[in-house]
Amino acid sequence: MDDIDTARRGLVAAVVGGAAAGGFFSPAASYLDRFAPLSGDVWEATTDSAPGSVDSDYGAATVQYDGHRVPEVTADDEQALYYAVGYAHGTDRLFQMDLQRRLMRGQLSAVVGERALESDRFRVQMDFARAADANWDALQSRNPEVAGILEAYTEGVNAAREDQALPPEFELLDYEPAPWTPADTLVLQLQISWTLTGSFETLRRARLRDQLGENYEELFPRRYDHDSPILRDEDGGRVAGRGTPSTGADAAVPDGDLTDWLSAFEAPDGVGSNSWVVGGEHTESGEPIVANDPHLSLLAPPVWYQQHLDWGDGWVRGVTFPGVPFVIIGENDAGAWGFTNAGADVLDCYAYEVDGDQYRYEGEWRDFRTEDHTIEVADGEDVTVTKRKTVHGPMVEREDRRVGVAWTGLSATATTDAIHAYAHSDGLEDFREATRDFDLPTQCVVYADREGNTYYKVTGRIPVRYTDGERVEGWRVFDGSAGEGEWPGYTPYGESSWDGFVPFEDKPGAVNPGYVATANQRIVDDPEYYLAESYSTPFRGERIYELLDAQTADGAVTPESMRDLQLDALDTRARRLVPRILEAADVDSAGAPFDALADWDYRMVADSEPALAFAAFVDAYREALYADAFDALGFDDGYWPTDWVTVHLADDSAWFDRDDTPESATAAMQSALDAASERIGEEGWETYGDYNVVSLDHPFDQSFLNYPRMPTDGSPATVNNYRRDAAVGSSWRMVVPMAGDAAVVLPGGNDGDPFSGQYHDQLRAWADGDYFAFDREFDGPSVDFGGGA
Repeated sequence: MDDIDTARRGLVAAVVGGAAAGGFFSPAASYLDRFAPLSGDVWEATTDSAPGSVDSDYGAATVQYDGHRVPEVTADDEQALYYAVGYAHGTDRLFQMDLQRRLMRGQLSAVVGERALESDRFRVQMDFARAADANWDALQSRNPEVAGILEAYTEGVNAAREDQALPPEFELLDYEPAPWTPADTLVLQLQISWTLTGSFETLRRARLRDQLGENYEELFPRRYDHDSPILRDEDGGRVAGRGTPSTGADAAVPDGDLTDWLSAFEAPDGVGSNSWVVGGEHTESGEPIVANDPHLSLLAPPVWYQQHLDWGDGWVRGVTFPGVPFVIIGENDAGAWGFTNAGADVLDCYAYEVDGDQYRYEGEWRDFRTEDHTIEVADGEDVTVTKRKTVHGPMVEREDRRVGVAWTGLSATATTDAIHAYAHSDGLEDFREATRDFDLPTQCVVYADREGNTYYKVTGRIPVRYTDGERVEGWRVFDGSAGEGEWPGYTPYGESSWDGFVPFEDKPGAVNPGYVATANQRIVDDPEYYLAESYSTPFRGERIYELLDAQTADGAVTPESMRDLQLDALDTRARRLVPRILEAADVDSAGAPFDALADWDYRMVADSEPALAFAAFVDAYREALYADAFDALGFDDGYWPTDWVTVHLADDSAWFDRDDTPESATAAMQSALDAASERIGEEGWETYGDYNVVSLDHPFDQSFLNYPRMPTDGSPATVNNYRRDAAVGSSWRMVVPMAGDAAVVLPGGNDGDPFSGQYHDQLRAWADGDYFAFDREFDGPSVDFGGGA
């Protein structure tokens, strides 16, 4: 009882003292500062316990938890099974689910006030809600079995919503969640896909091309010069293909205010992942191994929910997003799979001639399809937004500035079918067939089965653009009125035929490769079709291949060595840059910790002094190279070049010919060293762990809801990935051998109740690089379902 009283006093102090901020899956976090007065209902919401039995019209099922609040759900019938899964999600993560659907539906302002209004405007204009409805309509006609499972899941969520005391966040915001619907699950799937593929990079790059002129190609190359694409030939070389012609120029230079506004609704920097699959010919056991650690926003509670499902003649275990019933990453009795973001370009931007309520398209004036939508605003006046659509999709507007958008996620997809089928797949051929239906998002999937097969494939629908009947790349702003950049077979807010998109067989892939490693780097050197405007820097990818090449040469790959690889903290940026720093700058005069750089092993580990020196230097070096020049052009640091460009800038670079840049890279290094030394002294940092602190915050950003702060290894460029400025990193670690014990860990806990002992019970293990067994003892609390209401 004393612990409960202490927690309650902490809650009072947090709310009385509290403005909200912090990292979330989206900009929603900064809006949650509208707290209701405290009441006894808040305390009731912190002391709830699961019932021993629940009525269900779908039949018998059981949910039993392990010591980490991971449920094992068992039933003979899948609808009964997923009703119970819905109940578990609704019990453990209801506020998180409700917040995400409000975000995507443009309904945050209704509960948090006008601070969320711009977020709501954007999402209402994109009309993600209508796209989710199109998905639901298509699913019901295409696959009634899966639609019925989703309906059962929905009923389970709503049963928990009615049975359980609402989580304290609802009491603090003083509202009750609406009933869950199947379309809510599908709008959450769109949130996931938007986070991974929704990018307005085309607009930003158009502005940069216009302003930087001759400096653009050097600072923003279309292709990084490295030898570690995902797919390599047997000699470690290149996989060749036919290029797509690159023609045309931007139809218009986008407005800066509109571009910056749109960019605010993309994912945080650093969203990506690592995964690899190693064939049995290279492992100590003779059986394949799959490893995956997706890099997403790190928050409290985690973006993932872990679950183990058993339906009598089959089982699957892994993680899903709360609100989505099916295991997305995991294993079943036949094999295991994981994903990384492919980085494919599946969003195009269009400029139009506009006259009032009409836009010009292929020589004629057409009426916009319009619809007025009212955004409810708590403690303020409601706002009406007019949604306007063209043949390509939504017209997104702000203060008389506009751009047309096409995105594959606005058309109905079959991804729900694919994820459900993965759980039932019985080996490689089943898994490949399911992957054909994985329309969204574009991912790199790795797979291994217990028959010894391995597999890699790029998933998702990738548009092939046409202008005047000729294939063109998608890196520029198209003239929508002239019919440029057309996507044959695409129907926004309906069902697409997908004719004219990259055929499944032509998307990069490999069956039974020796090993394949993916880390968001370039997929192949010369793709047959245009795939992406740009890829992530190759630092992680080249390091993974470096270690896999060494381990596979001896045929000694083990699950333990794969876990060590996931935790590898060597930063290849440092391996390139530190020798240059030592040559260019007076490191010894800077004193500790910079005088330790000469003997450093380039590992970004918490107890390292030189790792701190390097991290502070990189921050200061980027500032010295870009801040003044980009500020003068009206660009903030979100427009700065990547670290790949930064570490390779030479003294003779044309960038240093400008009046608002340093004289040379050498000059920038010396000034950066001085600035970094000063910052370390001011902050009082002594080791990298003082700088690299894990901050996993709840959307309220209150001490009683946030996870504890703790130091950790890793950097934005290391395999063990953590980006402190965006709170992005390894959101789930999984190593699954086809022979032996699998190991996993979440950055936090499975239970969303901040007063639960499982709220962040895996966090220390995650920060320290420890794992838990995937197959656990389920001997905790249980709930039986059946009987019917």
